[in-house]
Amino acid sequence: MENYIYSQQHARAGASLSLRLGGGDSCLPWRQSPDWRRAFYVVLCLITTLLATTTHAQVMSLDSVLLHVTRHPMLQEYDHNARAMLAYSEGATAWMAPMVGVGTFMTPYPGAKLDEMMGDRDKGSIMVSIEQSIPNTARLQARKDYLAARATIEQHGRADQYNTLRAEARELYYRWIVDEKKIVVLRESEQILALLLKLARIRYPYNQGSLGAIYEAESKYQEVQNQALTTQGDIAEKSYRLKALMNLPATAPLAVDTTLVVAYTPVAAPDTTALGAQRSDLRQLNSSIDAIRLNQRYQRLQARPDFKLRFDHMEPLGRDMPRQFTAMAMVSIPIAPWSSRMYTAEARGMHDEIQALQRTREARLLEARGMLGGLGARLANLQQQMERYRAKILPALRHNYDARMLAYEENREQLPMVVDSWEAWNMARLEYLEKTAEYYSLIVRYEKELDQ
Repeated sequence: MENYIYSQQHARAGASLSLRLGGGDSCLPWRQSPDWRRAFYVVLCLITTLLATTTHAQVMSLDSVLLHVTRHPMLQEYDHNARAMLAYSEGATAWMAPMVGVGTFMTPYPGAKLDEMMGDRDKGSIMVSIEQSIPNTARLQARKDYLAARATIEQHGRADQYNTLRAEARELYYRWIVDEKKIVVLRESEQILALLLKLARIRYPYNQGSLGAIYEAESKYQEVQNQALTTQGDIAEKSYRLKALMNLPATAPLAVDTTLVVAYTPVAAPDTTALGAQRSDLRQLNSSIDAIRLNQRYQRLQARPDFKLRFDHMEPLGRDMPRQFTAMAMVSIPIAPWSSRMYTAEARGMHDEIQALQRTREARLLEARGMLGGLGARLANLQQQMERYRAKILPALRHNYDARMLAYEENREQLPMVVDSWEAWNMARLEYLEKTAEYYSLIVRYEKELDQ
C-alpha cells in the first residue's frame, strides 16, 4: 500500500511537472531548441561552480594560525614600547644645551649724573656670557643602561603575552576539531535513527511495533538534531574568536584541519634553572630585577658632582676703558645632607623592591613545578582512559548495537532495546570526544607552563 501511495504521489508530481513544462513550451516554442538547452546548462554549471568556490572555507593549519597571531595588535603594543625605550636610551647621554646671554655690566641708570673725575669709566660695559653644564658621564651611562633594560622588559613581556595568545589559539583550534568530529558522530546518529524510524513505521501497520516506541525514537532523533545545532553554534563561536585572534575579518571563511594529530610527549620535570631560562614571564622578572639594579646604581651615582663652566666678556661703552672678562668653574656638592637624603632613600627602596621581585620569582617557580607535575599526572591518567575507550568500551558497545540491530531486522528484537543500545554507544562516543577535548586542553596548559 505504501508503494502504491508513493507511486501515486510521484505520478501526480510528474503529471503536474509535465503539465507546467508543456504549458511553458507551448507558449515559448523556441525553448525546444537544443542549442538553447546546451547554453542553459553551461550557464547553470558556471554559476554553481562560482558559488562553490566563493563559499568554500579555507582550511588553515595550526602553524598558519599561530603565524597570524604573531601580528596581533596587543603584541605590536609591546614592540612599540620597546622601541620607545631604546629611543629614550639613545638620548640619555646628551648634555644640556649651552646658555648664551647678552646684557649690561655696571651700567648706571638713565639720568644719573656721572662723576667728572671718572668720565667714561662710569658708563659700564656690554656683557656677553656663555655657560655650559658638564654632567657626570658615569651617571649618564647608568641612565642609558637603565632605559635599555626597560626595553628588554617590554620584549620579554611581549613573549609572555604571545604565550598566552598562542595557548588560547591552540585551545580554540583543538576544540574546534573535536566539535567537527562531534558533528560527524551526530550526523551518523541521525542516519541511524532515521533508518530505525523508517523500519518502525513500515512495521507498525503489521502490529510489529508500538506507537510509543516510534514516538520515543522520534524524540531521540530530535534531541540529536538539537545537539548538532548546539555544536554548530559552538563552532561558530570558536570561529569568531579565532579570527579575532588572527586579526581577520569576521566574515572571512575559515576551517580547521581535522586530520591534525595532537601529540604529547611527557618530559622529565625541569629544574628551576631550566624553567627560569625557558619561561618568558620569569625572564621578564629577571629583566625587571636587572633594570631596578641599574636604576639603583644610577641613584647612587647621584652622589657624584656635576661641573659648570662660565665665561663672560665685557665690551666697555667708554673709550678709555679696557675690555674685560671673567672665567668661572663651578662644581656641585651632592653629598650635602639636605640633598643626599633623596637619592639614598631611593636606593634603599629599590633594594626592598628587588627582594620582593625575587620572592615573586621563587613563588612562580614553585607554582610552575607543581602545575607541571599535576598536569603530567592528569595527562597520563587521561591517556589510559582514552585507550580503554578506544580498545574496549567503544568496540563492545558497537558490537552490542550491531547485534541488536541485526536481531531487530530479523524480528527478534524490539525497537526500544535497539534505541537503548544505540544511545549507549552514542553517549560513549560523545563522552570519548569530551575526554579528547579535555586531553587537548591539558596539553595546551602543559605547553603554556613550559612556554612552548
